Amino acid sequence: MERLIESGSFEETFLLGKQLGQSIREGTVICLYGDLGSGKTVLAKGLGEGLGVTDTMTSPTFTLIQEYSTKIDGLKLIHMDLYRLRYPEEAEIIGVADYFRDDCVCLLEWPEIIVDLLPEDRLEIRIQGSGDQTRLIMLNF
Repeated sequence: MERLIESGSFEETFLLGKQLGQSIREGTVICLYGDLGSGKTVLAKGLGEGLGVTDTMTSPTFTLIQEYSTKIDGLKLIHMDLYRLRYPEEAEIIGVADYFRDDCVCLLEWPEIIVDLLPEDRLEIRIQGSGDQTRLIMLNF
């Protein structure tokens, strides 16, 4: 199933992420595509709020993987930024696929590098636009 949403602001993108977080189920893998400055981190922060993350969420560009507790007992939000990886083998070495389990919601930015490691059952979100442009956000379940 595919759904297209238009976002005209930071707040709308954040709210979409929050609504997704409130309705997402355990074990979901979310692949987030978009250019630099498209709003991936804004959507990620909204998703975290929807899941009940109370820690301040930051982009894991340099740490690669950030783990957050949620309001759902035992459920973790795993936020990965794979932008700096050059080869799929690097993702295997750092254990990306080890997080694809029922006690985690995994949010992956720049998942293109690991397409062969991704589970078939995943949510793909593509954001088009940057800067002051309206964003087109495509959800593919």
